[in-house]
Amino acid sequence: KKGTGELEGAVYEEVVYEGYGPGGAAVIIEASTDNATRTVADVRHAFSRNTGNMGATNSVAWMFDRKGQILLDATKYPEDSTLEAALDAGADDFQKDGDLYIISTTPPTFHAVQDALRARKFEIDSAELAMVPRTTGKIEGKQAEQMIKLMEALEELDDVSKVFSNFDIDAAHLAEAAR
Repeated sequence: KKGTGELEGAVYEEVVYEGYGPGGAAVIIEASTDNATRTVADVRHAFSRNTGNMGATNSVAWMFDRKGQILLDATKYPEDSTLEAALDAGADDFQKDGDLYIISTTPPTFHAVQDALRARKFEIDSAELAMVPRTTGKIEGKQAEQMIKLMEALEELDDVSKVFSNFDIDAAHLAEAAR
């Protein structure tokens, strides 16, 4: 009953853990827990079983910026008009990545940009406040496989809500590692 919130007294807190994965990839884990001791042990275990290391507070956070990210389907909208709408709404950045437009905002303007895009009849695929890496590091081969396993292990933990990293794996290695 305590786990489902039916018992009074269960207090959940937001915690952030940091560490390094294979190839030196920086990892940030956001979790919501009623038992921080259990959660840190679970996260530490996931790191150690997947060739990673937990880091101290702010050991990797400096490599990331908190930004709003809004994703739109690029096949539905022309790039020029979408770029114009995003900039008019107050977006900081606009990128096309395959079949997606990625619109970046500051946290204070995140909701206003979403509202402005919806007012102009854009369907938002997803929107979140994310930790966006300032730079990425390419990893390949065995390290890429280990990194994917680490990310999966962290994401499967019950208390973990989001996992961010700065690794870059090319599509061919990603498809190969997913098999």
